[in-house]
Amino acid sequence: MIVLSFTAAIDRALALADRGRTILGIAGCPGAGKSTVSAAITGQVPSSVVVPMDGFHLLNDELVRLGRRDRKGAPDTFDVGGYVELLDRIRRQGPGEIVTAPRYDRAASAPVADAIAVDSDVRLVVTEGNYLLLDELPWFHVRQLLDEVWFVDIGDAVRVPRLIRRHIEFGKSADEAREWVMRSDEANAALVAASRSRADVVVRLT
Repeated sequence: MIVLSFTAAIDRALALADRGRTILGIAGCPGAGKSTVSAAITGQVPSSVVVPMDGFHLLNDELVRLGRRDRKGAPDTFDVGGYVELLDRIRRQGPGEIVTAPRYDRAASAPVADAIAVDSDVRLVVTEGNYLLLDELPWFHVRQLLDEVWFVDIGDAVRVPRLIRRHIEFGKSADEAREWVMRSDEANAALVAASRSRADVVVRLT
C-alpha cells in the first residue's frame, strides 16, 4: 500500500488522468475529508468530474418506511444497486454519450436526480463515499468497477469535531449533533476503517 501526502496525491491524480478514462474512488470515514480531496482534484486536474456516492441516499420517506431513518448513512440506507449501475454505465460509456448522476443536497436532506453530467471525453471520474471498499454484498461490486481507490486518513481529534459542526450547520442542536455522531456516524466509521487495507493508496491529511 502506498502512503501519500495531500500534494503527492494531487500529482498522482494528474498522472491517472494522463492515462485516459480512469475511475478513481476516494473512500474514508465520515468527516475524513473525502469531499475536500475530491474537490481539490477537480480543481487541479483538467477534464475531471466528481460523482459522489451520497447521491444514492434513500429518500427519507423510504427510510422511515424501512425503520432506518434514525441511522441514515449506514450501508443499508443507500441504493447500492443504482450506484453500481451508474459506475458500470460510466465504465462502458461510448463516444458522445452523456451519463447523468444524482447529487445529494444536504440542506434538503435528499438526492437531486440528474444533477451531474459526465461527458464521454472526461478523462478522470472521481467517486467518493464511505463504503467503496466494503468486502460484503452488495457493496463488493463497487470496488470491482474502480481502477484505483484511495483511503483518506485523518486523526479522530480533527474528524469527529468536524462531523459535529457539519450536523449543527445543517440544523441539529449541539446535543443532537453530538448524539448522532457518537451513535450513528462512529458506528459507520468503525466499519469503514476496517476496509482500509483494501485501498491502493492512503492519503494522509493533517
